[in-house]
Amino acid sequence: MVSTEEKIGWSVSDMARNVAIDIPNGSYVNLGIGMPELVAGHVPEGREVIYHTENGLLGMGPAPAEGHEDPELINAGKKHVTAIPGASYFHHADSFTMIRGNHIDFCVLGAFQVSEEGDLANWSTGAPGAIPAVGGAMDLVAGDIKIYVISRHTTKEGVPKIVKQCTYPLTGKKVVDTIYTDLAIIDVMKEGLFVRELAPGVTFDYVQERTEAKLHLY
Repeated sequence: MVSTEEKIGWSVSDMARNVAIDIPNGSYVNLGIGMPELVAGHVPEGREVIYHTENGLLGMGPAPAEGHEDPELINAGKKHVTAIPGASYFHHADSFTMIRGNHIDFCVLGAFQVSEEGDLANWSTGAPGAIPAVGGAMDLVAGDIKIYVISRHTTKEGVPKIVKQCTYPLTGKKVVDTIYTDLAIIDVMKEGLFVRELAPGVTFDYVQERTEAKLHLY
């Protein structure tokens, strides 16, 4: 098992920035709960991204200032948000029609595991007593939407999250396009997993040692 005492690689903020850089201007984007939500704060200046939340809002803005929360304006993670000018509200069913109709361009999700073929497991560890959190992820990954995963490269115990085959219940098969971790940016290709960029001070061998699946260099 890999030691987790080493402090090396990108910060969570850096990881979110890496994802934001890869989202083109004018994109419609759904952000998962947790780490993916940070991506909204790192969109490059001059670039417009429209955020969608599956509980019925297109045009989600940043979190409100303390004391200015609207109790009826929340995202899918039940966190208070704001709405940008021109935002639209709609029924939950219409929101999923947008998703299933491929009207969303990108989705950023967290992960428990990603396989070498791009299989994603992010809703349950399958452990006894674990609280499953299916949410809208299964619908999001089923469509023609670019799926970006943002996640620590290993668990707190040093267990690899990028594996040969997922052992947790799957969210979707062959759905992940790119993985953004604290150690590397990894593209999922038909030929395998290709490391596009390494974090400062991190070597390819260092990343491979912490990855169960085989990695390749472009």
